Amino acid sequence: MKTQYALKTIVLLLAGVGLAAGGYWFGTQQHGENVPTTEATTATNTGEKIDPKTGRKVLYWHDPMVPGQKFDKPGKSPFMDMQLVPVYADEGGEQGGVKVSPTLQQNLGIRFATVRREETRDTLEVVGTTQFDESAAEVVQSRVTGYIERLQVRTPMQRVKRGDAVATLFVPDWIAPQEEYLALKRSGNDSLASAAKQRMRAMSIPDGWIAQLERTGQVQRNLTLASPVNGVVTELAMREGAMVSPGMTIAKIAGLSKVWLVAEVPEAAAGQVRPGTTVEAKANALGERTYSGKVREVLPGVSAATRTIQARLELDNRDGSLIPGLFMRVRLVADKASSRLLVPTEAVITSGKRAVVLVAGDNNSMQPVEVTTGRDIGDSTEILSGLTEGQKVVSSGQFLIDSEANLKGVLPKLAGEKAAQGTAAASPNQQGGAAVYRGVGKVEKVSPEAITFSHKPIPELQWPAMTMDFSKPNPDAFKGIQSGQDAEFSFKEGKDGYVLENVTTVGQNKDGSKK
Repeated sequence: MKTQYALKTIVLLLAGVGLAAGGYWFGTQQHGENVPTTEATTATNTGEKIDPKTGRKVLYWHDPMVPGQKFDKPGKSPFMDMQLVPVYADEGGEQGGVKVSPTLQQNLGIRFATVRREETRDTLEVVGTTQFDESAAEVVQSRVTGYIERLQVRTPMQRVKRGDAVATLFVPDWIAPQEEYLALKRSGNDSLASAAKQRMRAMSIPDGWIAQLERTGQVQRNLTLASPVNGVVTELAMREGAMVSPGMTIAKIAGLSKVWLVAEVPEAAAGQVRPGTTVEAKANALGERTYSGKVREVLPGVSAATRTIQARLELDNRDGSLIPGLFMRVRLVADKASSRLLVPTEAVITSGKRAVVLVAGDNNSMQPVEVTTGRDIGDSTEILSGLTEGQKVVSSGQFLIDSEANLKGVLPKLAGEKAAQGTAAASPNQQGGAAVYRGVGKVEKVSPEAITFSHKPIPELQWPAMTMDFSKPNPDAFKGIQSGQDAEFSFKEGKDGYVLENVTTVGQNKDGSKK
């Protein structure tokens, strides 16, 4: 009995030891999966994340296909069949900055400019057209009843000079008073002759006519009406043979010594224009000659068709170079100057939703900074927020593109020449405005819409080896491609992802024929 009892005791003790050992092993395995190594834990306790393999400081981990999503620890990407990629502090910072070697800067023609503060005046660029100065227009009218015997000016827009004949009238009502005056003068009755002369003046017979009548003793039948100014006949209201009455307009003549310029100002900018605003205007037809003036008045009312208001100004035109109807570029300049932060306009990369400027940092680094822009002043753009005076920004280079979609592909390209060391590289060619990239991998799946590749790293896009889908340009494309084949492929970024350009299996030419 004692022997059996001892054996049972030993068996129970061994079982307890086994359970304890198994529990300890299971606990260590579970703990090992959730707790970082001692080195990583120490780094975390100091507030920094250190890569134990490289010793470099890690800012965060991300999926290169979804760069906006950040993770605070490594692991498998929830978006793609790949591991998360670390972003190191010495690779350009959290905002995606990059380092560009001086050699690459020279090859790309990169130039820098300094953010500056200047006193500038608000300007507004609009268009306008020249018109006749209606305030200086003159009319040629008849003061008597008569008939137009001859028109010396026969068409509108005809140029005339001061004193040029416009029309000749036959005035029958002036014949009898002239004959009466001559008869009384010949009779020697000076008092009656003087009364007849006063009656002719009362009938609006010109003094020149009366003087000529006294000198020649001949009755005059025709009255010539002359132009009172140098200008252009803008309106011709009568024709030869027509009867005219006192006060009827025969012609309207506008002078050209001054012309109006009517500028079309957008409704939203109406508050920037007021009488007295300085104006500079140029006409394409007259080269770079600049005309200066001031706004005379802002006309009331808004055009229903163009949603603009009209600002009228007066331009000196004594040399006659300006003609009515001329299209002009108008620059309205505010009277008071304001202090503004400015950068060259070409330094601002716009996407429609935001504006970005590449700021130069230490050690040949460049940092994309989102800015808020204001007015465009000449070749410069006002910066309302995002930059400070004295910073250096990239103002010119081949990489300055105006698309936010292309920006994220360009910054990795600038990050260095390491891409050439990978198994795949981006094509330098541009097709349809997007960069074309190349990769090597194994075909995992083929469908009418896409081909799934397990591809090797693509350093140009900072992609590690992973499995992902690439869209086909059309369902009938790449019919010879099958699952399990090794292939080289090229692709570019489209609206809804990456689209294949070409797929060639290993051992084939690009046209699909065997090598």
